[in-house]
Parts: sequence; structure tokens; C-alpha cells
Amino acid sequence: YTLRMRGEYKSYTWAKITASLEAAVRERELSLSFIPASTMAHNSDEVEKLDTAEEDLKDKVEESAPVPDEQQASEDHDLEVHHAVHNPAKAKEKAAQEKAAKEEAEEEAEANKKRHLNVVFIGHVDAGKSTIGGQILFLSGQVDDRQIQKYEKEAKEKSRESWYMAYIMDTNEEERAKGKTVEVGRAHFETASTRFTILDAPGHKSYVPNMISGASQADIDVVFLPISGLMGFNMDKRMDPKVCPWFSGPSFFEVLDSIEVPPRDPNGPFRMPIIDKFKDMGTVVMGKVESGSIREGDSLVIMPNKEPVKVVAIYCDEDKVKRAGPGENLRVRITGIEDEDILSGFVLSSAVKPVPAVTEFVAQLQILELLDNAIFTAGYKAILHIHAVVEECEIIELISQIDMKTRKPMKKKILFVKNGAAVICRIQVTNSICVEKFSDFPQLGRFTLRTEGKTVAVGKVTALSSA
Repeated sequence: YTLRMRGEYKSYTWAKITASLEAAVRERELSLSFIPASTMAHNSDEVEKLDTAEEDLKDKVEESAPVPDEQQASEDHDLEVHHAVHNPAKAKEKAAQEKAAKEEAEEEAEANKKRHLNVVFIGHVDAGKSTIGGQILFLSGQVDDRQIQKYEKEAKEKSRESWYMAYIMDTNEEERAKGKTVEVGRAHFETASTRFTILDAPGHKSYVPNMISGASQADIDVVFLPISGLMGFNMDKRMDPKVCPWFSGPSFFEVLDSIEVPPRDPNGPFRMPIIDKFKDMGTVVMGKVESGSIREGDSLVIMPNKEPVKVVAIYCDEDKVKRAGPGENLRVRITGIEDEDILSGFVLSSAVKPVPAVTEFVAQLQILELLDNAIFTAGYKAILHIHAVVEECEIIELISQIDMKTRKPMKKKILFVKNGAAVICRIQVTNSICVEKFSDFPQLGRFTLRTEGKTVAVGKVTALSSA
């Protein structure tokens, strides 16, 4: 197209013209006329007529207008120039104001957002964990009657009529066929004051490592509360005393709403242990923010391999957001690294203050039950589970035993301990892992030791060694 501006004709792409037009309309700076290039090339007579018409109109306006004095003419000229010439500084200032207003609105929306809590269901296999999760989603309106009818029909065809609510949480065929949760299921629901993420952990002993991974992401647990996942009793509403005469307490939803949110630091160094990754228009990592905040465009680092990355997009629940704070379960699209270079247990971290990466650390351990009445000494090997990390480890030194009465280290040098003992020891891993001292970041500093499918000890990190 050819653009006529201030009596001159110049060729522009349509994109350039529309951008200019939008700016002109917004600022009221220009008056534009668009003429197709073909018309300009083949109808020069029409263009000449346009010129003549414009000049005639200009003469008529000048004849009908009073002649201003010199000062007024100068002011009018200045005004005309002001409106005719694009002012880059003014446009830049306005764009900055609009951006600031948008960010302020986003911050206000974030501040008014409901609080968020992660709830994990842990129990023995067939205790009803997935059924409770499915019932919660149904009662909170996340699943409609039509879907429930579909699950009822599917469960009946498999002669598993009582499993239909569990199908809401157990989505793959292996889980539905066996009636056993394998992976940690995730779903979201809201009450009047809180947003919740449900973590449905496996109960079968074969999948305990997955259960530990789910439990590490939880904020709260709920003890002793009589409910029925299958019938929905005492879930969203208090149950009839006739159903359970010995209990007159609150419903499950009431208890969830009354729980205090654990302390979190939105201004601390960013920490998000990665529990999963996949490809989707780039590399996407999943995890729960344990500390700090994240924004679209942030430059972060993947630890322990120290790969710098940039945040391209952030998804909270199913919504795309500009920023997110601690406690949120996120999917983050990043650039600068391939998904095959990321493992579960890596940490998306602040570049200014990255998470420590170590191969040795000092820990306080509580021995639970060693296999076959074994002794716990230097050289003992086990599997370490800390946040999303699963790594082989070895006890390389027993530093001191803790007196169970005073809870203080004993001076006596020890070579081994048995079941029930508490000990301070040095632990070594083969590959560098991301951990924090329990006193600084409890979520990244507590762990379990397992061997041959059994938990033998639990502990917390008390000191770090260099990687």
C-alpha cells in the first residue's frame, strides 16, 4: 500500500500501516488516507483529482477562517506541529505507565488470591484414599453427574462397583484394573477461603518410594476424623448424629478451612524441587515452590548441574499466570536446557543464591528398625529419599550418639548403634545432590533411609560439605 502523509506518498507494508494507524488514533496525532498501490500505479488521474480536491478544500478553509495575528499564528503553527509529529518520549512514557498499571493490577489480583494448601492422603492399601479424593472433587463441583455415571458403568463392567469414585483420581488402566494407586495423583478443588491440591499417595508397599515423594510435597495432614469416602458422610457437611452418635465435631471441609497456613517466605531465594519434566513446545518442569517467588522472564539456574535457564511461561493448576509464590504447584516452561538433561530431584533455583549441591552432609538420625537386628555402623549402605531425590548413600562416620533423655550428644566415642538409637553421622552419596540444612529449609533438609523395601531411619540435615 501507499501511505499519503503530509502531502507525500510512501510505500509501506500493511503491518506497518496498521501499527502507525493505531498509534495515530491513540495519540490523535495524524490523519491518514490509505490508497491501494494498484490504484496509485494505474489511476494517476484519480490521484491528481484527490490532490486538487484537497487543495480546493484547503483554500476554502483559509478563505472562511479569520486571519490570526502573528503571535496566534505562531501558537497555531506550534500546535499543528505538535500534533503532526510523533513524540517518541511521550509514547514511551505512556507505554511505561500502562505496563506499571497492568503489573499493579496483577499484584493486587495475586494479593487477593485465596490461600493455597497441599493435602496428602496416606494410608494402607484399600483404605479408601483415592475414593476420598474422588468424593472431594465430586462434592466441590469438579466432576459432574455425567462423569460419575460413566465411572459407575465402567466399574460395574469390571465387577468393581465400589471403586467408581476412585476412578476420578486413578486415571490409568493399570491402576483401575488392579485397584491400586501407583503414581501420586494430583487434583485441585476450592472451598470458600482456600485453594487445595490433593496428593493421592500409593498405599501398597511396592510403591512406597512414590508415596514418600508425594508426602514431601504436602503442607498438612488430618488425623482422626470420621468420614466416608464412598458415601460422602461428614465430608462437605456435618453428618447426622444418627449416623455416628459418638462424634459431634466439624466436617472434613471445615477442618481444612480452619488449618493455619505454614510460614512461607515469598521474598526468599527461589527453590522448586523438580518432580517431573516433559517436552511441550520446549522443556517443561513440574514441582512445588518451597521458597521465594517466580515471574515470567526470570533468569534462574538448574542445580546441581548449574545450567542457566530462562522462564518462558508459568502454569498454576490449569491457568497460565505471570507470577507465583511459595506453596504453589507449578508447571514452568524454560529455555536453555533439554529435558533429557534434567532428573527428578534437580532444583530450579535462584541464580543469585543457588541451592547448595553436595556429595556429603552431616545428619541427625533416628534409627527405627534395622533388618535382621543388624547393627548401624560406618560402611552401612541404604537408599536416601530427600524431597524428590532418590540416591544410594553410605554412612562414612558415626560422630556421636544422642542421649535419649537429654537429647544432647554424648561424649563417648561410638563404633555402632542398634534399633531405637539416635545418632549424628556423616553421609556420602555418589552423585551431587541438592539439599539444605533443616534449620534453613525444612522441606529440603528432612529425609528417610530405606533398604530392601523397608524404612530403617529418618533424619534431618544439620551441616553441609562442599560438593
